[in-house]
Amino acid sequence: MSFQSPLWLLLLLAVAALVALYVVLQLRRKRYAARFTNVALLGSLVPKRPGWRRHVAFGLVAFGLVALVVSLAVPSAEVRVPRERATVIMAVDVSLSMKATDIDPTRFKAMQTAAKQFVDVLPARINLGLVSFAGTATTLVPPTTDRAQVRTAIDHLQLAEATAIGEAVFTSLSAIQNFQDSLDTPSEDLPPARIVLLSDGYNTVGRDDTQAIDAATAAKVPVSTIAFGTDYGTLDLNGETVPVPVDRATLKKIADDTGGSYSQAASAAELEKVYADLGSQIGYTTEPHDISPWFVRTGVFLAFVGAVLSLLWTQRLL
Repeated sequence: MSFQSPLWLLLLLAVAALVALYVVLQLRRKRYAARFTNVALLGSLVPKRPGWRRHVAFGLVAFGLVALVVSLAVPSAEVRVPRERATVIMAVDVSLSMKATDIDPTRFKAMQTAAKQFVDVLPARINLGLVSFAGTATTLVPPTTDRAQVRTAIDHLQLAEATAIGEAVFTSLSAIQNFQDSLDTPSEDLPPARIVLLSDGYNTVGRDDTQAIDAATAAKVPVSTIAFGTDYGTLDLNGETVPVPVDRATLKKIADDTGGSYSQAASAAELEKVYADLGSQIGYTTEPHDISPWFVRTGVFLAFVGAVLSLLWTQRLL
Protein backbone atom coordinates (compact mmCIF):
# COMPACT_ATOMS: atom_id res chain seq x y z
CA MET A 1 0.00 0.00 0.00
CA SER A 2 1.17 3.51 -0.83
CA PHE A 3 -0.14 7.02 -0.15
CA GLN A 4 -0.75 9.72 -2.73
CA SER A 5 -0.95 12.53 -0.11
CA PRO A 6 1.24 11.25 2.75
CA LEU A 7 1.49 14.65 4.50
CA TRP A 8 -2.00 14.12 5.88
CA LEU A 9 -0.57 11.28 7.98
CA LEU A 10 0.92 13.97 10.25
CA LEU A 11 -2.57 14.27 11.72
CA LEU A 12 -1.94 10.91 13.35
CA LEU A 13 0.20 12.88 15.81
CA ALA A 14 -2.94 14.73 16.87
CA VAL A 15 -4.74 11.41 17.40
CA ALA A 16 -1.78 10.15 19.41
CA ALA A 17 -1.90 13.34 21.51
CA LEU A 18 -5.62 12.79 22.15
CA VAL A 19 -4.94 9.24 23.32
CA ALA A 20 -2.15 10.46 25.56
CA LEU A 21 -4.46 13.10 27.08
CA TYR A 22 -7.06 10.43 27.73
CA VAL A 23 -4.50 8.28 29.55
CA VAL A 24 -3.34 11.24 31.65
CA LEU A 25 -6.92 12.08 32.66
CA GLN A 26 -7.51 8.47 33.69
CA LEU A 27 -4.38 8.47 35.84
CA ARG A 28 -5.36 11.78 37.45
CA ARG A 29 -8.80 10.37 38.26
CA LYS A 30 -7.19 7.41 40.02
CA ARG A 31 -4.88 9.67 42.05
CA TYR A 32 -7.84 11.88 43.01
CA ALA A 33 -9.80 8.87 44.18
CA ALA A 34 -6.84 7.64 46.26
CA ARG A 35 -6.95 10.83 48.41
CA PHE A 36 -10.23 9.79 49.96
CA THR A 37 -9.77 7.53 52.94
CA ASN A 38 -13.49 7.18 53.52
CA VAL A 39 -14.57 4.71 50.87
CA ALA A 40 -18.25 5.09 51.73
CA LEU A 41 -18.03 8.86 51.33
CA LEU A 42 -16.20 8.42 48.00
CA GLY A 43 -18.96 6.16 46.75
CA SER A 44 -21.57 8.78 47.52
CA LEU A 45 -19.60 11.59 45.90
CA VAL A 46 -18.41 9.80 42.75
CA PRO A 47 -21.03 7.94 40.76
CA LYS A 48 -20.33 4.36 39.79
CA ARG A 49 -18.64 4.13 36.38
CA PRO A 50 -18.76 1.30 33.83
CA GLY A 51 -15.04 0.58 34.34
CA TRP A 52 -13.24 -1.02 31.40
CA ARG A 53 -16.20 -0.50 29.07
CA ARG A 54 -15.58 3.23 28.80
CA HIS A 55 -12.05 2.47 27.60
CA VAL A 56 -13.48 0.21 24.88
CA ALA A 57 -15.74 3.00 23.68
CA PHE A 58 -12.89 5.50 23.55
CA GLY A 59 -10.63 2.96 21.82
CA LEU A 60 -13.18 2.43 19.05
CA VAL A 61 -13.48 6.18 18.50
CA ALA A 62 -9.67 6.52 18.45
CA PHE A 63 -9.30 3.77 15.87
CA GLY A 64 -12.04 5.39 13.85
CA LEU A 65 -10.11 8.67 13.85
CA VAL A 66 -6.98 6.82 12.71
CA ALA A 67 -8.86 5.28 9.80
CA LEU A 68 -10.29 8.67 8.79
CA VAL A 69 -6.84 10.30 8.90
CA VAL A 70 -5.40 7.51 6.76
CA SER A 71 -8.20 8.05 4.23
CA LEU A 72 -7.13 11.71 3.90
CA ALA A 73 -3.69 10.50 2.78
CA VAL A 74 -5.39 8.73 -0.17
CA PRO A 75 -4.09 5.18 0.32
CA SER A 76 -3.78 3.12 -2.84
CA ALA A 77 -3.10 -0.52 -3.62
CA GLU A 78 -1.51 -1.96 -6.76
CA VAL A 79 -4.04 -3.79 -8.94
CA ARG A 80 -3.41 -5.89 -12.04
CA VAL A 81 -5.10 -4.55 -15.17
CA PRO A 82 -4.81 -5.64 -18.81
CA ARG A 83 -2.80 -3.39 -21.10
CA GLU A 84 -4.86 -1.38 -23.51
CA ARG A 85 -2.09 -1.19 -26.12
CA ALA A 86 1.02 -3.21 -26.89
CA THR A 87 2.68 -4.98 -29.82
CA VAL A 88 4.16 -8.44 -29.35
CA ILE A 89 5.98 -10.59 -31.89
CA MET A 90 6.31 -14.28 -31.11
CA ALA A 91 9.34 -15.69 -32.95
CA VAL A 92 9.51 -19.50 -32.94
CA ASP A 93 12.33 -21.79 -34.00
CA VAL A 94 11.26 -24.34 -36.64
CA SER A 95 14.69 -25.82 -37.33
CA LEU A 96 14.97 -29.60 -37.80
CA SER A 97 16.32 -29.99 -34.25
CA MET A 98 12.75 -29.34 -33.05
CA LYS A 99 12.00 -32.93 -34.15
CA ALA A 100 13.99 -34.18 -31.14
CA THR A 101 11.93 -36.44 -28.87
CA ASP A 102 13.64 -35.61 -25.58
CA ILE A 103 10.44 -33.68 -24.84
CA ASP A 104 7.21 -35.60 -25.24
CA PRO A 105 5.93 -36.02 -27.90
CA THR A 106 8.50 -33.83 -29.68
CA ARG A 107 9.96 -30.39 -29.07
CA PHE A 108 8.00 -29.12 -32.05
CA LYS A 109 4.59 -30.42 -30.95
CA ALA A 110 5.11 -29.21 -27.40
CA MET A 111 6.08 -25.78 -28.71
CA GLN A 112 2.95 -25.55 -30.87
CA THR A 113 0.69 -26.39 -27.94
CA ALA A 114 2.35 -23.91 -25.59
CA ALA A 115 2.47 -21.17 -28.24
CA LYS A 116 -1.30 -21.39 -28.74
CA GLN A 117 -1.81 -21.13 -24.99
CA PHE A 118 0.31 -17.98 -25.02
CA VAL A 119 -2.00 -16.57 -27.69
CA ASP A 120 -4.95 -17.15 -25.36
CA VAL A 121 -3.22 -15.59 -22.33
CA LEU A 122 -2.66 -12.17 -23.90
CA PRO A 123 -5.44 -9.59 -23.48
CA ALA A 124 -7.61 -9.23 -26.59
CA ARG A 125 -6.53 -5.67 -27.41
CA ILE A 126 -2.82 -6.49 -27.67
CA ASN A 127 -1.55 -6.83 -31.24
CA LEU A 128 0.24 -10.15 -31.69
CA GLY A 129 2.36 -11.23 -34.65
CA LEU A 130 4.12 -14.50 -35.54
CA VAL A 131 7.59 -15.01 -37.04
CA SER A 132 9.05 -18.44 -37.80
CA PHE A 133 12.73 -19.02 -38.40
CA ALA A 134 15.06 -21.78 -39.50
CA GLY A 135 17.63 -20.98 -42.18
CA THR A 136 15.69 -17.76 -42.81
CA ALA A 137 13.08 -15.83 -40.88
CA THR A 138 9.56 -15.11 -42.18
CA THR A 139 6.71 -12.99 -40.87
CA LEU A 140 3.77 -15.37 -41.02
CA VAL A 141 1.29 -13.04 -39.31
CA PRO A 142 1.85 -9.30 -38.92
CA PRO A 143 0.70 -7.79 -35.59
CA THR A 144 -3.05 -8.21 -35.27
CA THR A 145 -5.80 -8.71 -32.71
CA ASP A 146 -7.16 -11.61 -34.78
CA ARG A 147 -6.13 -14.50 -32.52
CA ALA A 148 -7.62 -17.15 -34.83
CA GLN A 149 -5.22 -16.10 -37.58
CA VAL A 150 -2.22 -16.59 -35.27
CA ARG A 151 -3.44 -19.98 -34.01
CA THR A 152 -3.97 -21.20 -37.57
CA ALA A 153 -0.45 -20.11 -38.55
CA ILE A 154 0.99 -21.98 -35.55
CA ASP A 155 -0.84 -25.16 -36.61
CA HIS A 156 0.68 -24.89 -40.10
CA LEU A 157 4.31 -24.36 -39.10
CA GLN A 158 6.80 -26.41 -41.13
CA LEU A 159 10.29 -27.54 -40.09
CA ALA A 160 13.35 -26.58 -42.14
CA GLU A 161 17.15 -26.71 -41.95
CA ALA A 162 19.52 -24.40 -40.03
CA THR A 163 18.87 -21.82 -37.29
CA ALA A 164 18.97 -18.07 -37.87
CA ILE A 165 18.36 -16.49 -34.46
CA GLY A 166 19.79 -13.12 -35.46
CA GLU A 167 17.57 -12.99 -38.55
CA ALA A 168 14.56 -13.80 -36.39
CA VAL A 169 15.20 -10.67 -34.30
CA PHE A 170 15.69 -8.47 -37.37
CA THR A 171 12.53 -9.80 -39.04
CA SER A 172 10.54 -9.28 -35.84
CA LEU A 173 11.81 -5.70 -35.58
CA SER A 174 10.76 -5.08 -39.18
CA ALA A 175 7.28 -6.42 -38.47
CA ILE A 176 6.99 -4.10 -35.48
CA GLN A 177 8.26 -1.10 -37.46
CA ASN A 178 5.88 -1.74 -40.36
CA PHE A 179 2.96 -2.01 -37.96
CA GLN A 180 3.91 1.17 -36.11
CA ASP A 181 4.27 3.05 -39.40
CA SER A 182 0.72 2.02 -40.33
CA LEU A 183 -0.64 3.58 -37.16
CA ASP A 184 0.23 7.13 -38.21
CA THR A 185 0.96 7.93 -34.56
CA PRO A 186 3.67 10.21 -33.14
CA SER A 187 6.65 8.18 -31.95
CA GLU A 188 6.19 9.24 -28.33
CA ASP A 189 2.63 7.86 -28.36
CA LEU A 190 3.43 4.48 -29.91
CA PRO A 191 2.44 1.43 -27.84
CA PRO A 192 5.25 -0.56 -26.21
CA ALA A 193 6.64 -3.46 -28.23
CA ARG A 194 8.37 -6.70 -27.29
CA ILE A 195 9.72 -9.82 -28.97
CA VAL A 196 9.29 -13.28 -27.43
CA LEU A 197 11.81 -15.61 -29.06
CA LEU A 198 11.94 -19.37 -28.56
CA SER A 199 14.85 -21.46 -29.81
CA ASP A 200 16.36 -24.85 -29.12
CA GLY A 201 19.74 -24.53 -30.80
CA TYR A 202 22.73 -22.51 -31.87
CA ASN A 203 22.71 -19.71 -34.42
CA THR A 204 24.16 -21.28 -37.59
CA VAL A 205 23.38 -18.84 -40.43
CA GLY A 206 22.61 -15.18 -41.01
CA ARG A 207 23.53 -12.18 -38.91
CA ASP A 208 24.95 -12.94 -35.49
CA ASP A 209 23.43 -12.25 -32.09
CA THR A 210 25.52 -9.12 -31.41
CA GLN A 211 24.07 -7.39 -34.47
CA ALA A 212 20.58 -8.42 -33.42
CA ILE A 213 21.18 -7.09 -29.90
CA ASP A 214 22.38 -3.75 -31.25
CA ALA A 215 19.33 -3.44 -33.51
CA ALA A 216 16.84 -4.31 -30.76
CA THR A 217 18.54 -1.96 -28.32
CA ALA A 218 18.48 0.89 -30.84
CA ALA A 219 14.77 0.27 -31.46
CA LYS A 220 14.13 0.06 -27.69
CA VAL A 221 12.42 -3.30 -28.10
CA PRO A 222 13.18 -5.86 -25.35
CA VAL A 223 13.68 -9.43 -26.50
CA SER A 224 12.52 -12.08 -24.05
CA THR A 225 14.07 -15.45 -24.87
CA ILE A 226 13.14 -19.03 -24.05
CA ALA A 227 15.76 -21.78 -24.24
CA PHE A 228 13.71 -24.86 -25.04
CA GLY A 229 15.06 -28.39 -24.86
CA THR A 230 17.45 -30.57 -22.89
CA ASP A 231 21.16 -31.18 -23.13
CA TYR A 232 20.66 -34.81 -24.12
CA GLY A 233 18.40 -34.22 -27.12
CA THR A 234 19.42 -35.96 -30.34
CA LEU A 235 18.24 -36.00 -33.94
CA ASP A 236 18.38 -38.85 -36.43
CA LEU A 237 19.67 -37.50 -39.76
CA ASN A 238 19.98 -40.16 -42.44
CA GLY A 239 20.81 -42.83 -39.88
CA GLU A 240 23.29 -40.62 -38.02
CA THR A 241 22.56 -39.55 -34.46
CA VAL A 242 23.25 -35.84 -34.09
CA PRO A 243 23.21 -34.13 -30.66
CA VAL A 244 21.04 -30.99 -30.52
CA PRO A 245 21.81 -29.14 -27.27
CA VAL A 246 20.50 -25.68 -26.43
CA ASP A 247 22.63 -22.53 -26.64
CA ARG A 248 21.47 -21.05 -23.34
CA ALA A 249 24.35 -18.57 -23.11
CA THR A 250 23.47 -16.78 -26.34
CA LEU A 251 19.76 -16.63 -25.58
CA LYS A 252 20.44 -15.28 -22.09
CA LYS A 253 22.80 -12.65 -23.49
CA ILE A 254 20.17 -11.47 -25.98
CA ALA A 255 17.60 -11.10 -23.21
CA ASP A 256 19.94 -9.43 -20.72
CA ASP A 257 21.41 -6.95 -23.20
CA THR A 258 18.06 -5.86 -24.65
CA GLY A 259 16.21 -5.56 -21.34
CA GLY A 260 14.09 -8.65 -21.83
CA SER A 261 13.72 -11.71 -19.62
CA TYR A 262 15.40 -15.08 -20.03
CA SER A 263 13.74 -18.42 -19.28
CA GLN A 264 14.55 -22.03 -19.94
CA ALA A 265 12.21 -24.97 -20.28
CA ALA A 266 13.17 -28.63 -20.35
CA SER A 267 9.66 -30.07 -20.62
CA ALA A 268 6.29 -29.28 -22.15
CA ALA A 269 4.89 -28.30 -18.75
CA GLU A 270 7.77 -25.92 -18.08
CA LEU A 271 7.34 -24.29 -21.47
CA GLU A 272 3.64 -23.74 -20.84
CA LYS A 273 4.46 -22.10 -17.50
CA VAL A 274 7.09 -19.85 -19.09
CA TYR A 275 4.65 -18.70 -21.74
CA ALA A 276 1.98 -18.09 -19.10
CA ASP A 277 4.40 -16.01 -17.02
CA LEU A 278 5.47 -13.99 -20.04
CA GLY A 279 1.85 -13.42 -20.99
CA SER A 280 1.19 -12.07 -17.52
CA GLN A 281 4.23 -9.78 -17.63
CA ILE A 282 3.57 -8.45 -21.12
CA GLY A 283 -0.19 -8.37 -21.18
CA TYR A 284 -0.84 -6.83 -17.81
CA THR A 285 0.42 -3.94 -15.74
CA THR A 286 -0.08 -2.77 -12.17
CA GLU A 287 -1.72 0.54 -11.43
CA PRO A 288 -2.51 2.31 -8.14
CA HIS A 289 -6.14 1.99 -7.11
CA ASP A 290 -7.62 4.43 -4.57
CA ILE A 291 -8.84 2.49 -1.51
CA SER A 292 -9.53 5.52 0.72
CA PRO A 293 -13.32 4.89 0.65
CA TRP A 294 -12.73 1.68 2.61
CA PHE A 295 -10.92 3.64 5.32
CA VAL A 296 -13.66 6.29 5.39
CA ARG A 297 -16.33 3.62 5.88
CA THR A 298 -14.27 1.86 8.55
CA GLY A 299 -13.54 5.13 10.39
CA VAL A 300 -17.14 6.29 10.42
CA PHE A 301 -18.37 2.87 11.53
CA LEU A 302 -15.89 2.60 14.42
CA ALA A 303 -16.52 6.15 15.60
CA PHE A 304 -20.30 5.60 15.44
CA VAL A 305 -20.14 2.32 17.38
CA GLY A 306 -17.83 3.88 19.98
CA ALA A 307 -20.16 6.85 20.48
CA VAL A 308 -23.24 4.62 20.79
CA LEU A 309 -21.55 2.35 23.35
CA SER A 310 -20.38 5.35 25.34
CA LEU A 311 -23.95 6.75 25.47
CA LEU A 312 -25.35 3.38 26.49
CA TRP A 313 -22.77 2.72 29.21
CA THR A 314 -22.02 6.19 30.56
CA GLN A 315 -24.88 8.42 29.31
CA ARG A 316 -22.24 10.63 27.73
CA LEU A 317 -20.37 10.63 24.46
CA LEU A 318 -16.96 9.86 26.00
